Amino acid sequence: MDSFSALKKNLKKDFAGLPVLRIAVLADSASQLFVQAFRGAGYNLGINFLIFESDYNQIQLQILDPHSDLYAFHPDYTIVFQSTQKLRKKFYELSYSEKTSFSTDQLRAIVQLTDHLHASSKSRVIYFNFPEVTDNIYGNFANKLAGSFIYQLRSINLGLMNLAITNPQLYINDLSALHNQFGYSFVHDEKVYINTDILFSIDFLPIIARNTAKIIQSIQGTFIKCVILDLDNTLWGGTIGDDGVESIQIGDLGGGKAFTEFQHWLKQLKNRGIILAVCSKNTEAIAKAPFENHPDMVLRLTDIAVFIANWETKVDNIRHIQSILNIGFDSMVFLDDNPFERDMVRTHLPEITVPELPEDPAEYLQCLQVLNLFETASFTEEDTTRTKQYQTEARRAELQKTFSDENDFLQSLKMNALVQPFTRFNCPRVTQLSQRSNQFNLRTTRYTEDMIKTLSESGEYYTLAFSLADKYGDNGLIALAILEKQDTETLFIETWLMSCRVLKRGMENFMLNTIVELACKNGFKCLKGEYLPTLKNALVKNHYENLGFNALEGHWLMDANSYQARPTFIEHITETNVPN
Repeated sequence: MDSFSALKKNLKKDFAGLPVLRIAVLADSASQLFVQAFRGAGYNLGINFLIFESDYNQIQLQILDPHSDLYAFHPDYTIVFQSTQKLRKKFYELSYSEKTSFSTDQLRAIVQLTDHLHASSKSRVIYFNFPEVTDNIYGNFANKLAGSFIYQLRSINLGLMNLAITNPQLYINDLSALHNQFGYSFVHDEKVYINTDILFSIDFLPIIARNTAKIIQSIQGTFIKCVILDLDNTLWGGTIGDDGVESIQIGDLGGGKAFTEFQHWLKQLKNRGIILAVCSKNTEAIAKAPFENHPDMVLRLTDIAVFIANWETKVDNIRHIQSILNIGFDSMVFLDDNPFERDMVRTHLPEITVPELPEDPAEYLQCLQVLNLFETASFTEEDTTRTKQYQTEARRAELQKTFSDENDFLQSLKMNALVQPFTRFNCPRVTQLSQRSNQFNLRTTRYTEDMIKTLSESGEYYTLAFSLADKYGDNGLIALAILEKQDTETLFIETWLMSCRVLKRGMENFMLNTIVELACKNGFKCLKGEYLPTLKNALVKNHYENLGFNALEGHWLMDANSYQARPTFIEHITETNVPN
């Protein structure tokens, strides 16, 4: 992880060409060093953070004044940072009876601030929670006393979590967890605090900055989707080809315990929706044997989306895994105990994240947890089925190799698509897809759940959610379109996006047929599209041209009345005739 000085050096580099996000920083303590570290962390992630830093201790003034500099700045994100130390000072000024309701009063004030901010701005809010700085006035008895500071502080942090659950535009930067992870002596520099009112040590600031930047990056749709795993001395101790299944280190005793706990953690990532893949230099049957036969293995073959074991280079095999999963290399993490293999992957596939694993497997888990590689901004029930979806995708890829004609392959899949408007049932997945889709996304507009609900209820828009299934299984909700009634004759395609999992299935043709059918049914004569380029969506640069739209003044137009339906092997179904 970069030092403060390294992040500060980034500020002298060229930010031109990086996507710009406007960030407001409101703090009740000195924040200038955090801002420097935060901008530097943004550069490392490929983002130009344009920052408004309010004057010292002006949080309420900036948020409650409708004419403040905050609102004139029009931030995309507002960071609110109130310190535990100033909170404690307020607490000490109260009588004991007032102290017992301190957390309730503080949460009420936080709700007032965030509600006012949401009403006056489209900005998302990242609220820093409060590190547990105990005062030991009551010692451990403070845990039994509602009037103690630590009791009230923990109540505030729990209340913030509950607020974030109900407020989709509120995100928590968990400084309390970071504080516990790194320890008081690392986090704080009391001499610096006393003299400058800078709360945290110069070594801790890059950690806070990176954590904040990763939250924003995940909301913007860039995050890790897949972990590619080596096997020998990574998932278990020893070499399976030499030691055999019965002699590898795995289980709850001795050195095997580290690998077992590591597998438990990976299993939870898989259950959260992270794809697990295996890339091993080995004979496939030998490599699979522990997954099939060892009683102490936590991970099984059903947990692995793509399993590649052969004697080809890991670089080539990772490229093959990427071709099956159809996700960007920058969405992947590669874990391998061998420094040579790590360097090879870094050299030939520089977009992949390759952590420098410790030599001792007992330290793998802590190392990866500190790096916080798997930040996310959403979670839905559909995420839990992602591994199965990619396993079926691997079977489709194998089937496709047996066909010389692409149309014959597509017809053999027996695909069907369910088309629905946005509803309260599919709203979470629609929101998630809008936030996560980068490559097949014509305008890359990100939506919150509240925004999706508003669109679905508006008379000015048509909304379409597409779910795709075939003989191998259900891909779930994989595409969406938002159509704006621009005038009585024109429908503007505000959003057209699709999961890359279903590329080359003819879904683009099916979606356009559906959109044109809707337009004609409702009396619209013209479809209007737009492509806004980003660093990741060059895939769809020629999308409208390929579909027969005509370019005009930066937009793409199509006459709906003269449209001829495009060929597709996807059957349009309704909820009443969904196949069993």
